[in-house]
Amino acid sequence: MEKKYNVDSFNLDHTKVVAPYVRLAAKKVGEKGDIVTKFDIRICQPNKEFMPTGALHSIEHIVAEYIRDEVEGVIDFSPMGCRTGYYFTVWGDRDEAFIAEHMVNVFKKVVAWDGPVPAATEKECGNYKDQDLEGAKKFAAQFVKGIEEKGWNCYK
Repeated sequence: MEKKYNVDSFNLDHTKVVAPYVRLAAKKVGEKGDIVTKFDIRICQPNKEFMPTGALHSIEHIVAEYIRDEVEGVIDFSPMGCRTGYYFTVWGDRDEAFIAEHMVNVFKKVVAWDGPVPAATEKECGNYKDQDLEGAKKFAAQFVKGIEEKGWNCYK
């Protein structure tokens, strides 16, 4: 019998998924009935590719700012330690197709971004020098292309 971990992503068979994808990672219902939903927004194929920290960081800044224009109830958009994607957490019961559609819209903004990375100053960020806008654009385009071509599902 395989060990069952407390962390959802540790139980995911990373050899069977095909990136990019949007996957429902967890749904929690609080004591008062509030629902919190967490998604795995995967850009790179696990154990085959990863984003350099500057690109990962720049995507995080741009998406974290502009996803709030697309989706109500955003709690957090944060990078995965493995650097293959992000976790996106929202209030409410949302599905993968809804999140994928809005993520594609925001990732297209990353691809088209021509100004400085938002909040990338010493005053606003704890590691402001580690930014890579061109890398961010490359990986954002990879996500958009993959979702538009194959859909959001992580299995073929």
